[in-house]
Amino acid sequence: MCRPAGHHHANPRNTSALRALASSSKLVAAQLFIVSLIVHLAKLSANFVFLFILCFAGDLQRCRPFLVAGKQVGVMQPRVLEAALRHPDVFLLDASSGSVWMHPSLVTYEERSARINAVLSQWREEGSFVTLKGWRDECYEVRTGFADPPLLKMERSATCLFGIRQYGVEINGYTRHPQLGICLWLQRRSFSKPTWPGKWDNMVAGGLSVGHSVLDTALKEADEEASIPPHLLLNLKSAGSVSFYFESERGLFPNTELVYDLELPPDFVPRNADGEVDSFELVPVDQVMERLLTPDYKTTSCPTTLDFLIRHGHLNPDNEPNLPELVELLHIPLHYLYNNHGGADGGPAGPSS
Repeated sequence: MCRPAGHHHANPRNTSALRALASSSKLVAAQLFIVSLIVHLAKLSANFVFLFILCFAGDLQRCRPFLVAGKQVGVMQPRVLEAALRHPDVFLLDASSGSVWMHPSLVTYEERSARINAVLSQWREEGSFVTLKGWRDECYEVRTGFADPPLLKMERSATCLFGIRQYGVEINGYTRHPQLGICLWLQRRSFSKPTWPGKWDNMVAGGLSVGHSVLDTALKEADEEASIPPHLLLNLKSAGSVSFYFESERGLFPNTELVYDLELPPDFVPRNADGEVDSFELVPVDQVMERLLTPDYKTTSCPTTLDFLIRHGHLNPDNEPNLPELVELLHIPLHYLYNNHGGADGGPAGPSS
């Protein structure tokens, strides 16, 4: 992964120096230098997981498990806990375990969704949290596991306040250019987007919102963001997933991205249709590795791009001796951590008071 947004280069060599190296005759040496930096930055991003682990280790000063119906669905930091406990009809603190529960009297999907939305709407009006300035009127469903029935739905911009697992779809659009070789289409996000404005991103990406399947989301976003016609989408291939844990001023992001690869003809040029993309650029893979190291690349899209470079052999054991470590960092076991920790006694009656 790459650095959190706003950080400067981890290495004093600047981007222009990297470009000079990449364009020199010592291309192999330049690639080794670049991928070594990628591993270094991936290690930095792995620190985000430590907060999560500390929570399960009982460090309640850092965060607390958030449970719905006795199952952990998130992680709550102190600033959110303080605000949540002002709503005792919605949130309860379990004195015995230190975990936070959604009130056990809220037993249906509809009840939970309505009550949490009322709280979030109040926080939005009060300006309590910066993330709610990007209110989307789009909901994510909260589940104990990806295939489990949803327990409630929550405004998308608010899920990071509770460390709710988020799911999205990303499409690597690539082509075999006759002169440049394998190239990836990258999008520059609209400068008016509430998150990551103007950053470079994968060709197509979108969150998995209420009412849409994974494939539905992929097809919808491919049409809206890049105007990819249906006959080209027949080449869409599922390529697994990446998962990571990211922290910013907005909150906590335990993200899983369902990944697709899409080989496109060399003469295809994507066009945006929904106003969320500023421009597209076709980038040779060696330049993609360089671009990942700049602060202009969306941090949470780096794992998908790195995963593509690994699966297609552009990052391999010959040019990156730490490849196994890098692969592990792209697949943080979020589902295991949530599903095997944070379960609580107390049954349907809820936490002790």
